[in-house]
Amino acid sequence: MGTDYSKYNFDDIRPFNNDEVYDAVETLVSSAGLRHAMSYIMPNMDWDKFIAMMRLCDSKEKFKTIMSYNAVMEIAKKTTSSLTISGQNRIPENQSCLFISNHRDIVLDAAFLNTLLLDIGHGMTQIAIGDNLLIHPWIKTLVRLNNCFIVKRDLSARQLLKSSMQLSAYIHHIIKDIKETIWLAQREGRAKDSNDRTQNSVLKMLNMAGEHKNPLQNLMDLHIIPITISYEYDPCDYLKAKEFQQKRDNPDFVKSKRDDLLNMETGLLKNKGHVHFTIGSPINDRLALLKDKNFDKNALITAIAEIIDREIYKNYCFFPCNYVAYDFLHQSDQFGANYDLNDEMQFDNYLQKQIDKIDGLSNKDESFLRTKLLEMYSNPLQNNLRG
Repeated sequence: MGTDYSKYNFDDIRPFNNDEVYDAVETLVSSAGLRHAMSYIMPNMDWDKFIAMMRLCDSKEKFKTIMSYNAVMEIAKKTTSSLTISGQNRIPENQSCLFISNHRDIVLDAAFLNTLLLDIGHGMTQIAIGDNLLIHPWIKTLVRLNNCFIVKRDLSARQLLKSSMQLSAYIHHIIKDIKETIWLAQREGRAKDSNDRTQNSVLKMLNMAGEHKNPLQNLMDLHIIPITISYEYDPCDYLKAKEFQQKRDNPDFVKSKRDDLLNMETGLLKNKGHVHFTIGSPINDRLALLKDKNFDKNALITAIAEIIDREIYKNYCFFPCNYVAYDFLHQSDQFGANYDLNDEMQFDNYLQKQIDKIDGLSNKDESFLRTKLLEMYSNPLQNNLRG
C-alpha cells in the first residue's frame, strides 16, 4: 500500500488545474510584460490574433501544445542550427519516470525537451522551476500554465526542511499516483563551468517523502532516467565568466534580479548553434546492485549521484569547439583530428567576441575570463574521458 499524499497541501507549488486555466489566460491577456517579452521573440506577431489563440486554450494541454510549442519552436528556428533528440526508445512506454539532466539554460532546457518529446509522440513533462526566476507575476502565471511546479529558494533552515518535504511528496505523488513524468535539474542552478555534478542535496530531498526507510528503494520508486543536454554554444557563457570574476574579486557577490533577467533574455534570444538531447538508460538496474553494499546513508547518496553523472557524461554530443577548447586549455593537440585550422580560428575569434561583451568590471581580467570560457567548453569532454 502506497503513501497517502493527501495530507500535503501542494496549492502554493503546483501547476494550474484545468479549471483555473481560463482566469490564468485572462491574466496573461492583460499583461504588458508578456506582450513586451513576446515582441522580442516574435517581433512581427499580431497581438490580437495571439490573444484570440490564447483564449481558445481551455486546458493546460492545449496551452502547451498550441501556444508554448509554437513559441519555443520559433525560438529554436531563430537561435539554433538544429534541435535534435536521440535515445527516445529508452523511455518506458507505460511507466512515469523522473528525468534528471544537466542544466545549461535557465528556461530552454526543459522547454526544448518538452517540444522534442511532443514531436516524438511522448507526453510533455511537469517541470521544476526555482521561484527566484519568477521575477514578475506574469512569469509565474505563464510557467504554471506550462505545467511547471515551483521550487522555493532562499529559505531559513526550518522553512527549507518543510519546503523540501513538500516538494519531495509532490514529486512522488505525481509519478506514483498521477502517473506523469517530471523533469528536474541535477543541481540548484546551472553548472556555470559545465562541470556537471548531481548535488547530493537533490537526491536527499527526493528521498524525504518516500514510503520506505531505505533511500535506495525510495529513489528506485521514481524510475530515474538521466538526460544529457549538449549546446554547441552557450549564449550566456560570457555572463557566467563575468560572474566567476565577480565572485573571485568579491566572495560575497550575489547576482541581482536584473542579472537573472539578462541571463534569461540572453539564453532565450541569442545563438546556441546545434542543440542535442540524449535520453539515457534507466538506472534502476544499476541502483539494484547497490543493495548489497554496506553503505551508510551519505555514501549511498554519493554512489547514486555518481551513477547518474556517469550516464550523463557518456551521452554528451561533442562539437569542434569542445575539442578546440580542450586543446587550448591543456596546450595540446590531443584532439587535433576532430577539428581543422578553420575551426580553431573560428573558436578563437568567438572567445574574443564573448570577452569583448563583458563590461562593468573595474579590473577586467581577460586571461582569467578566457580560461573560464575554455573550461566551460572543455569540461564535458573532460568528464566524458573520466567516465
